[in-house]
Amino acid sequence: MPQQGDKPLPVSSSTEPLFPPEQRLLFQEVLQLMNARNIPYVVSGAFALQQHTGIWRDTKDLDLFLPAEHAAYALQSLAEDGFETEILDPVWLAKAHRADCYVDLITGMSNAVIVADQSWVDRGIPADIVGIPSRVLAAEELLASKLFVTRRERFDGADTAHVIFGTKGRLDWTRILHLVGDQWEILLWTLLLFRYCYPAHSDYVPRELWHDLLMRLQRELAHPKPGALFRGSLIDDKMFAIDVNEWGLHDLLITYREHRHPKIAAPDQPLVAESSDPAA
Repeated sequence: MPQQGDKPLPVSSSTEPLFPPEQRLLFQEVLQLMNARNIPYVVSGAFALQQHTGIWRDTKDLDLFLPAEHAAYALQSLAEDGFETEILDPVWLAKAHRADCYVDLITGMSNAVIVADQSWVDRGIPADIVGIPSRVLAAEELLASKLFVTRRERFDGADTAHVIFGTKGRLDWTRILHLVGDQWEILLWTLLLFRYCYPAHSDYVPRELWHDLLMRLQRELAHPKPGALFRGSLIDDKMFAIDVNEWGLHDLLITYREHRHPKIAAPDQPLVAESSDPAA
């Protein structure tokens, strides 16, 4: 049960939050800086979710996806603009902050299974973000970015269901299959959650896709692979820690993270960003 003083959990709504003036100005400043420095990026988080579903979420963070090779230049630019910057995890996350407002620079998912590259930026949807011409993640990349947010403390299943429902399934499913690659079972799981929530709208997922994924599952069940690696740590390394630490199962999370290249470089080793106008 929530304890006294705990922050209330968010309730989904179409009501736009009232961002404090200083937060709005900071978001504008960051986006203008990214545009002026020609840093390839695309906005995710609350703004992308609103674009594709109509759902607003109050946030102190501005979430930006960008290719890892441009993160050092972005951090350097933000530091020159007076932000405190740090690399929280070179596999996927750096942050810049001033006062209580944060900018997250995200290059993929923490388990390194899904990686943001230039195509994520190129496929971004033009949008006005706090009055600044920008781009938000296309619905396909937004969906992919949430597939592995499956932890005990945070689960984005409602967001993925809302993306499918909000777009009425008008998605490039071939692109989504490309993004998930070998992790197609996570996509099937997500689609089944959508089907459970919206049983009247199963047709938002093409029948051919249902057939493809279910046939894949049937083939896997018909031909068990005794040597297949444990994948629980890709879902939640804390809740599945016992499997690795005490039961001796392989930690696939380490494998994926070790093979993630390039990683986020420190600002003192900047890579010059190529010219790219995110608002074009």
